[in-house]
Amino acid sequence: MSNETYDLFDAADYITTDDDAALLLQTALEDSSSDPSALPIALGIIARSGNMSELARRAGMSRDGLYRALSETGNPTWTTIVKVLTALDLRLEVHRVPAA
Repeated sequence: MSNETYDLFDAADYITTDDDAALLLQTALEDSSSDPSALPIALGIIARSGNMSELARRAGMSRDGLYRALSETGNPTWTTIVKVLTALDLRLEVHRVPAA
């Protein structure tokens, strides 16, 4: 019998640049029509990839509150999502899609 241990995969370990974060959010937005939790979960991944305490401070939230709101079972308000995006120096944009 082996005493090997395996680390669980955490996407936050792979968000190393602002471009990585933006791509993850773009994908989450595209997926959100079938999975409304995609955006908050993506924000949670991005938040965990950095300094959660500093992000909570910049968002004007407690660290625990931020963890709860952006957890897979969290249900953040739109205000929380906007605060986190602002603290991450990110923004959502809407563009008209040309008719097919």
